[in-house]
Amino acid sequence: MAVVALAAAEASEIATITAAGYDGPTLGLAPNIPRVGRLRTLHPAPMSPFSSLELPEPLALRIIAYELYYILTPVLPAALALVLLQRWTDVALPTWAVAALALLSLPVAHAITIYRNQWVMARKAARMGAVLPPRLAGKWLGGIDLLVQLTDSFENGFLSDMLFKHLRTLGQTFEIYILWDNNYVTDDANVVKTILATDFNSFVKGKRFDVCMRSVLGTGVFNSDGDMWKFHRSMTRPFFTRERIGHFDLFDRHADDAMAKMKARFAEGHAVDFQDLISRFTLDSATEFLFGRCVHSLAAPLPYPHGAPPHLRAAGGAAGARADDFARAFAEAQTVLNWRIRMGWLWPWMELFGSRTRGPMRVVDAFLDPILRAAVERADALKRENGGRAPEVKEGIEEDETLLDHLVKYTNDPKILHDEVLNIMIAGRDTTAGTLTVAIYFLSQYPDVLRRLREEILEKVGPTRRPTYDDIREMKYLRAFINETLRLYPAVPWNVRYAVKDTTIPGPDPDKPYFISANSPISYSVHCMHRRTDYWGPDAETFDPTRFLDARVQRHLTPNPFVFLPFNAGPRICLGQQFAYNEMSFFVIRLLQHFDRVELREDALPPGAAVPPAWKGAPGRKGVERFWAKAHLTLYAKGGLWVKMREASNAEAV
Repeated sequence: MAVVALAAAEASEIATITAAGYDGPTLGLAPNIPRVGRLRTLHPAPMSPFSSLELPEPLALRIIAYELYYILTPVLPAALALVLLQRWTDVALPTWAVAALALLSLPVAHAITIYRNQWVMARKAARMGAVLPPRLAGKWLGGIDLLVQLTDSFENGFLSDMLFKHLRTLGQTFEIYILWDNNYVTDDANVVKTILATDFNSFVKGKRFDVCMRSVLGTGVFNSDGDMWKFHRSMTRPFFTRERIGHFDLFDRHADDAMAKMKARFAEGHAVDFQDLISRFTLDSATEFLFGRCVHSLAAPLPYPHGAPPHLRAAGGAAGARADDFARAFAEAQTVLNWRIRMGWLWPWMELFGSRTRGPMRVVDAFLDPILRAAVERADALKRENGGRAPEVKEGIEEDETLLDHLVKYTNDPKILHDEVLNIMIAGRDTTAGTLTVAIYFLSQYPDVLRRLREEILEKVGPTRRPTYDDIREMKYLRAFINETLRLYPAVPWNVRYAVKDTTIPGPDPDKPYFISANSPISYSVHCMHRRTDYWGPDAETFDPTRFLDARVQRHLTPNPFVFLPFNAGPRICLGQQFAYNEMSFFVIRLLQHFDRVELREDALPPGAAVPPAWKGAPGRKGVERFWAKAHLTLYAKGGLWVKMREASNAEAV
């Protein structure tokens, strides 16, 4: 779905890695494909006496080495000056005193460096006819209090709450100064348009982001730039065509399984965690679409709510299916990535005794590697049948060809295949599941919307027939409903780009743009931008799908399409957005053919997952929401979304 560019929550996009100057593995060009350094093997590694020893990521060690060099460099000239002072004068200092004075020079030297950097930035801005953005500075040394506030807001607050407040008071773009690092935040549609489209080549994901994400996302499309990004995108583009996305057979099979699961659980009198169920649906759909073989996660027992008898909850959580293990491990790995970004340049030090992603990624790799190995073996067999030559890659896609079958035509490099498949799994599973979770929440809160949506479904499709591509295209209110869900809760609430050079971005004064220094991160929030009253009117925080059908479209969206970006924009716009619309539309249609009422059951939530009572009555969505929106790389509901549904009288028995 959306280009999961990946870094979602407000805090997760702000603190960054100060490893400027780190060069990482070289990305050159081999015949036809980019180089990615040492390849991951798809064959079991031999056991070693040291196999249980957890070591830091090699890239993390390189960052630590760089940071030590940066921090301690001023000691050397200070120590040299003291030695020369003793040699040229009668001053005699013991060795310990020389060492102590040299170390004491560190804060002085770094303070001078900080002030010099600020002076240089101001001078560069003036030469470019620009100004520096307003700064949010902390009260503690290095803005550590801001890091504490961001972490607390991420863990305990409403999504984007802290930064949304500062965007309203400081301006649409501002600098947040944390751990002596310049970071920029924006929800200005003109700035986002500059970053994603009009000045695309000046902003990249960047090496600093790559270092943080590499242990999970590798060199995949969402974590790469330049030739590697172009290569990944060119491989997957042919698969997302109208002919391919119009094949609804796999959606239908898995939707039927999901409906049967819900009906069985409702018949027992228990609520269903819709987030868990829809994540299984999207995982089964994604694996069949990608690999041609479903992992059947919907076959495992659904979890029971918190209030269910202990023996039921134990049975519901004891499935132990490999697909469930994969889903949990993948979510855990993404949570670690979120934590790394929030910790900024401190995270490598906190993983000195072992990478936090290594454990969950072992589970993820154990799930993926046999599938990838089988695909490579099939490709090798075809090559042998073709006299040792790889078959010619055709522009078209064969009828029964999976995405993985298509990818191995371009490369049998296991590292590239692994990373690309994992990136597409995030895009095709996590984002869609998050959006459908929020969509069903809104149906539980707005029965009039559910009623109108169901009327359109029954009119266009009927109570039992499977929808077609043309049906979905004609259902305007359904598309408006999904768009309004994406507007208030985009699947990727925050994203980030890094400036490749000293540059400028639009400011409130057309004659005075804002200066952005090279290698600085700009975090842009689609979540905050979609809630701005100057972009969407005074009812911007009201859930109202008709805003995408009436005069408000011409008033707010048509003049500036960049105020609505659930699927990103520019050259990196999501290739699979129509696939995502189709999958979400298909499931909503099938759901409302079977059920005509949705009831939110907050009593089924696990402890600590309910919305804090203190939020009630707060401005905007915070004061009315009854689910807790969170984000790691993508949006999700804390503790799940527990619901009961009433089966429609005209629903066909499953």
